Amino acid sequence: MKRTIPLACLAAATLTSLANGPQATAGEWWDNLKHEMHVVYHRNNAWPQPFAELSAAQTRAPFEVMKQKGWLLHNTIGHELFRDGDGALTAAGRNRVHWIATQAPANHRVVHVLRGASEAETEARVEAVRVALNHMYISGPQPPVYITEIQPATSPGMRASQISRAAMTNMPAPKLPASNSSTGGDGS
Repeated sequence: MKRTIPLACLAAATLTSLANGPQATAGEWWDNLKHEMHVVYHRNNAWPQPFAELSAAQTRAPFEVMKQKGWLLHNTIGHELFRDGDGALTAAGRNRVHWIATQAPANHRVVHVLRGASEAETEARVEAVRVALNHMYISGPQPPVYITEIQPATSPGMRASQISRAAMTNMPAPKLPASNSSTGGDGS
């Protein structure tokens, strides 16, 4: 289907060409007008293709931010994974650092350490994470270690156990579905 240039677009192209200044000769003015008409015609015929990718990128942008913040929280080594006082990693903390360094997707292998109560405690925590990373066999570069103040949401283990037990006690007993095939030998 051939599309025509609307009169309003032609008028806009004419005004744009006239705005180039009075120094333009009649030939230049006509060439500018033809060029503007050509651009408008092809832009109208190509619509919405040139703008679809920009719209899609703008639609995905908030989700990308959410994913990055989710990985930041997931890879944060919180207070409960360090010993009180000296900032050494607990066994669970070493396991979390190991998972981040070896199992996380390569572009998300970043360790975030939650800031301690004092600067000395924070430095001890960062040093404990770096020592743990140095003692691991990691294929590829060693993950960077950053300090963060964003504490991930956690819940007590007792609450998680209560939820699991309640789900198990309310689970119906497994049973096979009733057979709907006939038992007669005539096939009906």
